[in-house]
Amino acid sequence: MPGEKQDISKLTDDFVYGSLALSPVNATSAGYHEHQGVKLDQKLDDYSPEGIQEQRQFYNGFRDRLALIKPDQLSAEERADYQIIENQLNLALLDLREIQSFRHNPTIYVELVGNALFNPLVLEYAPKEARYRDIIQRLFKVPALMEQARRNLRDAPEVWNRVAQEENDGNLDLIDKTLRAGVPEALKPDFERAASGALGALRDFSSFLKKDLSGRTSDWRLGKEKYDKKFRFTLVSGKTPEQVLAEAEAALKNIRDEMAKLAAPRSVKEALDKIAQQQATPATYMDQARKDLDEATAFVREKHLVTLPNRSNLQVIPTPEFMRGVYSVAGFNAAPALEPQLGAFYWVTPIPTDWPKERIESKLREYNRYGMMQITIHEAMPGHYVQLEIGNNLDPKSRRLLRNIFGNGPYVEGWATYTQQLMSDEGFLNNSVELRMTLYKQLLRAIANTILDIRLQTMGMTEQEALDLMIKDTFQEKEEATGKIQRAQLSSCQLPTYFVGWRGWLDVREDYKKRKGAAFNLTQFHDAALKESAVPMPALSGLLP
Repeated sequence: MPGEKQDISKLTDDFVYGSLALSPVNATSAGYHEHQGVKLDQKLDDYSPEGIQEQRQFYNGFRDRLALIKPDQLSAEERADYQIIENQLNLALLDLREIQSFRHNPTIYVELVGNALFNPLVLEYAPKEARYRDIIQRLFKVPALMEQARRNLRDAPEVWNRVAQEENDGNLDLIDKTLRAGVPEALKPDFERAASGALGALRDFSSFLKKDLSGRTSDWRLGKEKYDKKFRFTLVSGKTPEQVLAEAEAALKNIRDEMAKLAAPRSVKEALDKIAQQQATPATYMDQARKDLDEATAFVREKHLVTLPNRSNLQVIPTPEFMRGVYSVAGFNAAPALEPQLGAFYWVTPIPTDWPKERIESKLREYNRYGMMQITIHEAMPGHYVQLEIGNNLDPKSRRLLRNIFGNGPYVEGWATYTQQLMSDEGFLNNSVELRMTLYKQLLRAIANTILDIRLQTMGMTEQEALDLMIKDTFQEKEEATGKIQRAQLSSCQLPTYFVGWRGWLDVREDYKKRKGAAFNLTQFHDAALKESAVPMPALSGLLP
């Protein structure tokens, strides 16, 4: 009925822009700069009791509004939007009511400060002087945010505390060096006043983490009840954690068998050890990533695997220090959905030259010539960058924002993992056996991610059992395996998105292929599927022509 269609459209607009107004830092990232006359770029998220209560009221109110919509009377596109909003509401309320990350996770506050200051620096949404005025206003608000954090945090897992301290050092460096070095002359007095208060508050927060909160430790594991709920709302796969775990453990055996066939007559380990010898150095690591990006881009264009976006806005830069706890190797930061002409960033985390020699060598073996190429495919070309750039063309704007900001994780990470297989299947690097072998290793990693997350969070898996899985069963270097345990402890329900999404993309493609028969065209499939942006995978097939 027309009334319901109008309601879901209005509800989508209100949800997207209202939720961004509650999170000004995310609003800047999305390119949404003003809400009802308020300049969001000069504000920080509010974690005071009043701010948290405002969040609760906002999400509860939208849950009541959503209950008035009849999904069966919506179009397929509207049902996909409905499902995204419904799952996002469930996730937000689960966190506010039961998980309560704001009471236990100090990295929330540290990364919020880093993103609040870093994005106006690198996203040229206004002249430099105007953006520095925004940065200065946010700096003035940092002491209040840090006080809110100190009052909210009751306890924290040791690993969350440690990573927060490390990332906060990155914030101090960002303000004290990077931002200070670029301040326009006319704004230097204001900057110094704002920076002085912010730096003092951040140093005090580090001291609080080290001397106070470190004495109030808690468990990073969600436990089965909370995990099952978060898993359902995050993956939207229609499968339980136990079903996904069984599929992952079966897939692990199948991929290992394929690797053994490809490596013969050598062992898999011997084959991987030989591949690992082809590597960059800490000094050439970043340059190699740029060369890999150029090579991958040329191949995608030559094969016309997907219609690439017209914009050329991708930059390869070092991962910001305040994000290196999560992005220990690389990551992707998309252009704002409302300002897609601005920069998109492929982050590559440098290898510190002051690391012990053994640790550096382990990192370079893991991220050798072919390992780094797989990362570049996944994060940039034709992985995350292409997917999000095409998604940034979606209209109407509220739908674009909804699917960009709250999009389905398996769609996003699944596409990036799927493209790693796609590039090898299509003959990249002259049908390289080394690339194929490294692909299998990467797929084992995606499978191990799933097993780790489910078993660590809900089944009492020990750290040693996790290390054995990664090093012995999936051929990961000790350095990589140790870093992955930290990531598994820092997050929940994100690591399974790679495996679930990879399998989901293959299933959707196979279904589309059956429907099209002889008329199936790979490029048309990719273009049509990416045009929809990050909808839940079960909904994607029904949206394709």
